Amino acid sequence: MDDLNAFLEPGMLVQHPDRPDWGVGQVQSNIGGRITVNFREEGKVVIDGARILLLTVNDAE
Repeated sequence: MDDLNAFLEPGMLVQHPDRPDWGVGQVQSNIGGRITVNFREEGKVVIDGARILLLTVNDAE
C-alpha cells in the first residue's frame, strides 16, 4: 500500500481524521511511512501513513 502522507514534512500542521479531539498536531518526522506527530491534546503519536490519511491544517487557523 502506498504512503498516503509522503508529502508531509516536519513542521507541517495536521489533524487525525478519526480523532478530532486530539487537536492540531505538528509533524515531527516522516520516515518510511511512519509519521510522528505531536498533537496538542494527545502528545506524541506515531501514525502508519499507509493506513491513515492525515488532514493538513492551514497555519492561519
